[in-house]
Amino acid sequence: MKYPLSPDVKPEFCTTGTFMRLPSQRENAKIAILGMPFDTAASFRVGARFAPQAIRQASMTLFPYHPIHNVYPFDDTNAIDIGDVPVIPHNIHRSYELIEQSVVGLMQQGIVPIGLGGDHSVTLASLRAAAKVYGPVAMIHFDSHTDTWDTYYDEKYWHGSPFIRAHEEGLLQPDKVFQIGIRGTLNHPGDLQASYDLGYRVITTQDLRKRGFENLLQELRETIGDTPCFLTFDIDFVDPSCAPGTGTLEVGGFSSLETLEMVRSLTGFNYIGFDLVEVLPPYDPTQITSLLAATLVHDFASLIALNTKQDK
Repeated sequence: MKYPLSPDVKPEFCTTGTFMRLPSQRENAKIAILGMPFDTAASFRVGARFAPQAIRQASMTLFPYHPIHNVYPFDDTNAIDIGDVPVIPHNIHRSYELIEQSVVGLMQQGIVPIGLGGDHSVTLASLRAAAKVYGPVAMIHFDSHTDTWDTYYDEKYWHGSPFIRAHEEGLLQPDKVFQIGIRGTLNHPGDLQASYDLGYRVITTQDLRKRGFENLLQELRETIGDTPCFLTFDIDFVDPSCAPGTGTLEVGGFSSLETLEMVRSLTGFNYIGFDLVEVLPPYDPTQITSLLAATLVHDFASLIALNTKQDK
């Protein structure tokens, strides 16, 4: 049987509970979907623990072929869905350990993980895993917030701090970190300066609209090159008119179409991992946020399928 099962083979509402009804095991898997349902590091709204299952449910309406990249991303890569990491909601550090173990196990097999968050704190665990396997990595970070804020109520580990902690732990190559789409009000100018001080490249929404993504893409290619690269995507990068189901809304973002066009242009990078975070199903009554998230996961898989095709 070919996977994933398309809706014309089996009705969308007949689900196995996995992303696009993928199996949990296959030989020569190059991609693994895994849920990271931890959300108690969030500063305002919680509920992202329910995102992995909501994104999987939304994926039921997707078809297996990607017409832009001319690939069957989940079949070409023998993709699997290994379920959710059994996180501990009241213990971020034990949850980090469990996520890191899962991601390291996949990466050591040459499998690219696509993590379904969870709040953005979970990315730190994936970056710890990546650094263990590949050394410090490059990072492409789509978000409306830099998440380089040091503490919140004197706590160092929360969804606004993963990338200052990653810098402190030496998990990233700072000059190859791009934070794209940053916007919104701030507590003070230092909120942005923190990222500049770490050596990260911050591209605000205003900057990106002025220069255009094609211009930024050239800089990304020249700077990152073939360096192992992790892509992390916070759904609040997208304007809340298109993605209302998230925890920290910021108006003035990009549309779904603009977002998909950006992600689909990111071909040829040496991706070693992805995640998509901060989807909150309780605030997504029409499921448009979950559907966009599922579509982005389809696009991430297509980028890997393209690399796999070129390696053959």
